[in-house]
Amino acid sequence: MTTRRDDDALSWDGDDDPTLDVGADTSRATIDEPVPDAAPAAVEQRPARAAAEPEPADLVEREPEQAAEPAAMGNAALVSIGLIAGAYIFFAIGWVIAGLRLQAVSGLLVDPVMYAAGTWGATLAGPIWFLTAFVLTRRSRTWVRFVALLVGLVLVVPWPFLQTGVGV
Repeated sequence: MTTRRDDDALSWDGDDDPTLDVGADTSRATIDEPVPDAAPAAVEQRPARAAAEPEPADLVEREPEQAAEPAAMGNAALVSIGLIAGAYIFFAIGWVIAGLRLQAVSGLLVDPVMYAAGTWGATLAGPIWFLTAFVLTRRSRTWVRFVALLVGLVLVVPWPFLQTGVGV
């Protein structure tokens, strides 16, 4: 025997909705009055709700705008895209470091204004590629988005930073 107070701790607001009735007595007892454990009603005593029940999801026709919506990405895909975005950020930082490191050497060959424009263009190429690939593949399959993002990672590798290394 359990008390009604114990049952209240295990119930949600709206549990006494008549559409959820399976034949058990749902009348409220006082708090101190014990309630006997209710057994489920027999199949013959259950109310007939066939007309009130919704159709299964696979039998319901979808509206055209719902069918055009892309499926939501799973957790693994979101984490992977976050890691790829982090790699793009690190590549942009690598381009800035490499550009600043090689600035003195390039002054002999290239006009400083053109060198600065090239450095900032290379720095912004990664984030621009990421945003472009992310926006243009939003209605595509997930693997297409990953291919576009990974191709961009290969294209915007900061080669000057990798060739000069982290030392001065």
